[in-house]
Amino acid sequence: MDIEVSLLDDSAFERVLCVVAHPDDVEYGTSCAVAAWTSRGVEVTYLLLTRGEAGIRTLAPAETAVLREREQIEGSRAVGVTDVRFLDFPDGELTPSLELRREVARVIRDVRPDVVVTGTWELESPWGLNHVDHRVAGITVVDAIRDADNPWVFTDLTEAGLEPWAARTLLVGGHGRPTHGVDVSGEPLERGIASLEAHRVYLEAIPDHPPARPFITRMTAEQGKPLGVANGVLFHAWQM
Repeated sequence: MDIEVSLLDDSAFERVLCVVAHPDDVEYGTSCAVAAWTSRGVEVTYLLLTRGEAGIRTLAPAETAVLREREQIEGSRAVGVTDVRFLDFPDGELTPSLELRREVARVIRDVRPDVVVTGTWELESPWGLNHVDHRVAGITVVDAIRDADNPWVFTDLTEAGLEPWAARTLLVGGHGRPTHGVDVSGEPLERGIASLEAHRVYLEAIPDHPPARPFITRMTAEQGKPLGVANGVLFHAWQM
């Protein structure tokens, strides 16, 4: 990986909000960084925009939603996250709507994070053509961070007692131009692997999906090279 990145200064992190489209999205690397943060006492909240109900072809959506929610909660516990929130937007049909922005802004104002983490909105991602829900989730987060800090946008949130809140940093995983990375060598890697392994039924339903351990180990080893560490997770960081 021939890129120039630097280790992320995350020493001042107190609260982090991770916003993704589906159960399991955060487990492809980002959860290793989450494990590193929670081990230091950082409070991390997960927000899932859908319940992933359209993710298993052989199971009905209602059954899949319950299963994937349960697997997500188990995987989150593996990295020290117990505050896991689900919205009920339709899996596979996310659109960059005002309603979606409002709900993400609502959670930002409620959690009051220093840092918001999401996935890339790029069409061409490092793993291929990016899923529409991933793209919508990413770009919605960018807008919702600004909405959450603007007292004149979604004034109903303020009236409900959710005062404006300015998250200072946006971290985007899977971005084609990473700028920073987190050292996840050792225990954070192990806990991140366990978080993906928790999605047992979902992963078994994906033809030819590699086992979690070699997959995450190999991926983080590649991302660790430009950082000069054994295992890393890369992000594009913006100061908002």
